[in-house]
Amino acid sequence: MKYIDEFRDGALARNIAANIAIEVKATRRYSFMEFCGGHTHALARYGVADLLPPNLRMIHGPGCPVCVLPIGRVDMGLRLALDAGVILCTYGDVMRVPASDGLSLMRAKARGADIRMVYSPLDALKLAVDNPRREVVFLAIGFETTTPPTALAIQQAAREGLKNFSVLCCHVLTPAAITHILESPEVLQYGTVEIDGFVGPAHVSIVIGSGPYEGFAKTHRKPVVIAGFEPLDVMQAILMLVRQVNDGRAEIENEFTRAVSREGNARAQAVTADVLEVRDTFEWRGLGEVPMSALRIRPTYALFDAERRFDLNYRAVPDHKQCECGAILRGVKKPIDCKLFGTVCTPENPMGSCMVSSEGSCAAHYSYGRFRDIPVVAA
Repeated sequence: MKYIDEFRDGALARNIAANIAIEVKATRRYSFMEFCGGHTHALARYGVADLLPPNLRMIHGPGCPVCVLPIGRVDMGLRLALDAGVILCTYGDVMRVPASDGLSLMRAKARGADIRMVYSPLDALKLAVDNPRREVVFLAIGFETTTPPTALAIQQAAREGLKNFSVLCCHVLTPAAITHILESPEVLQYGTVEIDGFVGPAHVSIVIGSGPYEGFAKTHRKPVVIAGFEPLDVMQAILMLVRQVNDGRAEIENEFTRAVSREGNARAQAVTADVLEVRDTFEWRGLGEVPMSALRIRPTYALFDAERRFDLNYRAVPDHKQCECGAILRGVKKPIDCKLFGTVCTPENPMGSCMVSSEGSCAAHYSYGRFRDIPVVAA
């Protein structure tokens, strides 16, 4: 299949690995963070980590919107479903995120709450049309990739005059989070790890382009290489990062040229800008309060803002005391450093968001190599 098979070629992978080994300097260590869970899974699923030199470490970043969705945001959805009696709609992964009091959206659904999994905001919009006597709320999450569809749904609801449809907006922004990872005191409480550069997200960059990362690279002197999700994409991006570090450069490079431009998707950006605006602050699981890192619905579309319509107030809720998601998202710890990993916490019974999402770092480690770096105890 074009654009897939050629990016999974074993001979080419070995060739790129050989070039990385040649260009990596034995006298130093390299630490690169892949921000997106799709890259984390490519590294684990295709054994890319086994092809890298021992002094080159890949650090798993925030991963996916589900991984960084704090408990308090899930609780807001639960209050709507259990107390306000709305039809609450959201994507599949969100259904399993642990919330307060041992609940999740899936468990609340089992108790009788009307919570439904949808594949797009338009599915929720159709439910509102089909159920005119019920309030329908779409719990919207995602990075910049899934934000335009939410904005389009709100625009369509406005055109059709739907009065029983609203959105609980939890869309977050990637560039602000990358900056926060490097400099935030809230994050540094988990410890710190040297990061030499970033593998930039693929789908996000299709929408926003490579331009928004340029200020970050200039200010923080950290290179970013935007990469596709296939194994050879990721390996080539790592090679490009190694070359930048060796040259002392901190530039934005685009490995994913077949899909990403500097300007991004102007139409998607325009739809988003019409409906949504930047919040002053937003809590990310594992990162704390991140300034200017999320979106809310503009006053022009206030009728479709569930937070305004139902007078919802956000309350922060601490994670499980033994859950290490915060440190794992920061790259300070690995999944196997968590006492719950693989025992109490599994994909079937997730205790933290890193295990919930199919793109989470704990889920990747569990699925593709959870025993690889667990020390063997001699009999």
